[in-house]
Parts: sequence; C-alpha cells; structure tokens
Amino acid sequence: MTHGRVILAATPIGNLGDASARLRELLAEADVIAAEDTRTARHLCQALGVSATGRFLAHHEHNEEASARGLLEQVRAGATVAVVSDAGMPTVSDPGYRLVAAAVAEGIPVTCAPGPSAVTTALALSGMPTDRFAFDGFLPRKDGDRRRRFEEIRGEARTVVYFESPQRIAGALALLAQTLGPQRPVCVARELTKLHEEVVRGSAEEVLAWAREREASQVGIRGEIVLVVGPASAADEAEDVSEADAVAEVGVLVDSGTRLKEAVAAVASAHGLRSRDLYQAVLAARAG
Repeated sequence: MTHGRVILAATPIGNLGDASARLRELLAEADVIAAEDTRTARHLCQALGVSATGRFLAHHEHNEEASARGLLEQVRAGATVAVVSDAGMPTVSDPGYRLVAAAVAEGIPVTCAPGPSAVTTALALSGMPTDRFAFDGFLPRKDGDRRRRFEEIRGEARTVVYFESPQRIAGALALLAQTLGPQRPVCVARELTKLHEEVVRGSAEEVLAWAREREASQVGIRGEIVLVVGPASAADEAEDVSEADAVAEVGVLVDSGTRLKEAVAAVASAHGLRSRDLYQAVLAARAG
C-alpha cells in the first residue's frame, strides 16, 4: 500500500511576512488542507497569493477524532495532508495531536514545516531565562482552578508560558500576585508580530497595575495574549524584605484591587513572613 504523508505547517501569528516559502509550496501542492477554520485558511492562501489545488477540510477541536480517521484514510491512499491552525504551530494548544498520534501508531510518515510560534516568540521577548521553560497552555477560566495552577509553579525553577484571553488577563495577574507574591517577574506579550505589538515586563504587581489601568481606559486590553512567568529562583534571590517594605507591598496590591487579607497572605508567602504579624503591621501603619 502506498502511503502519503502528514505535514504540520506553521502559519503566521500576525505578520504575513513570516510565512515561509515552504508553507506557500505546501498550500499550493497539498492534496488536502486540514484547517482549524477553512475560511481562515482560504483567506491566508489569498493573502499569500497561493492558488491551492487541494481540498479544504475542517479539522478542529469539535470534530478532531472523527476527522483524523478520515484524513488517515486519505493518507493511506497516497494523499499529502497539510495540517494548519488559524495561527502558529498545529498541535500546540491547537488541533492536530490526535491525527499525529494515530499516524505515528500506524507508522505513517509525519513531518513538519516549522515556523512562527507565539510560545517561543513571547519567551524570547520576555527577558527571562530561556534555557529551561515549560508551556502550560491556556489558563483555566475559574479563579479556583487558576489559583491551583499557579500554586503548582510556586517553586518552579523554569520559566512558564501560558495563553490567556484579554478579558481575563487582569484577573489572572491579580491571582498570580496573590499566589506567587507581588515580586514574581512576569511578562505580558500582546498582539505579537502585529502592528500594535506590546510587551510589558516587570514584577507581578507592576504588570497588574498596567493591566488595571488599561482595563479602566477607553482602549482596554485587546488581542491575543501570552503570559510569561519567571522562575521562582529569580524572586528568591532577592534580599530579605523589611517589615516596612512588606507593608508597602501590601499597599500596592490593595491599591490595585486586591483584598487586604489576600494581599497580606501573598506578600507574607513571598517573603517567608507570618501573615498574622504582617497583618498587624499593616493595621498599625494605617492607624499611625
């Protein structure tokens, strides 16, 4: 039996100039283009000046299992299937994993036309250590689940990358500051490679203040968001904080919208202080 092959093809995450010559060739020559959204894939071909001769088939999270079976039937018959997501690398928080796993299990050839990735782009721009990092996908929607996700990386020695929506990034930063401490280094990368690209770096409390300000403005926070969280060691290297500085850190969190008890708990945890003692110090400072 003649086997075709599966090719994972990375597409631009914003700037069409990042499209590779190989991507153009694949889109033009593939027998099947398995797309997360066929309309987006067709628009990409038009924008790149590519005349696709193959069929466009939908391959997304809602039909991925059934679609993978159908695509593999065509590959077994000799077809070349190019898999594309709406932006970036297929299978990275996008459809494609099930198809690749099934193809590998059958010994069907799978290769990749590498290209843009929001994960590595944000990591490179963050200014944080890149020798060891982890990608943890989209943050959960519920606060309790997000808090638990952050708890998991309290002592993480690697840089960690997440995806988050613009509507929830301020809330995520507030939870991050409460859970990991206001001095944990973070970076928010927005609209990467696009005209209005923005990269905000600083401590959790500093980037939270930016998010709160933008959220309250007419501009708001829009576009695709990547959140990069620095390793715990970067925060642990700081010198022991004085009580006065700890009280000041609590004040910054409270001013940004965090409740007093949560702010105290976050600062105390970050600096190895007793929450009760710090809470009393904050009350004393307010009374004085």
